[in-house]
Amino acid sequence: MEPRFYYGKISPNDFAKALLAHFNRGNLVAQKIGEGDRIVVQISTRRQPTSGGQTGLKVLLNVVEDGVAVQLGKHNVLGVAASLGVTAMTAWRNPLSLIGRLDDLAQDLENLQLSDQVWRVIENVARFHNASFELSDRLKRLSCDYCRTANPVGTPHCIACGAPMGDIQPSSCPNCGFIIQAGESTCSNCGRSVRGRANSPGHS
Repeated sequence: MEPRFYYGKISPNDFAKALLAHFNRGNLVAQKIGEGDRIVVQISTRRQPTSGGQTGLKVLLNVVEDGVAVQLGKHNVLGVAASLGVTAMTAWRNPLSLIGRLDDLAQDLENLQLSDQVWRVIENVARFHNASFELSDRLKRLSCDYCRTANPVGTPHCIACGAPMGDIQPSSCPNCGFIIQAGESTCSNCGRSVRGRANSPGHS
């Protein structure tokens, strides 16, 4: 899955702490691997869950310029699929036995939505820290090729020497926060259209 980029005063540890607090409970266990600029949070079912099948997911948190890149690893659902298969076979043989597997069924359905739950936690943390897909003010500024003065986005001529800045100012994809250049109509990270982009702080 492609990464999403959140710009602002936020660190990988801010995301990691929230993920640990949210997922280290019940049938799930979460652990943090690494510190500083690169952290991995591993979320999985406990070795002997009280209900449902086994699942696992890694969340990669990396520092990027003025922000954090968040990427989810592949969601392992083989154990959940096997558990759902057992529930289906049991119900097919004896519909009344489904009552005894309601806890397994509920846990399996929750485990299938693990990726969505992770993104909800990530979005809430980003919102709390006022981080978004929109480039930081510093990244919106470009240096003039002639005098090296920093100029804000959209400035047609250098504010210091008057040289033309052209259409080279970067912006970010409104869908994932990846930095895109003027003239690009598709984000090279998520593949979605960026026409008419407004650099809105909204999240997908």
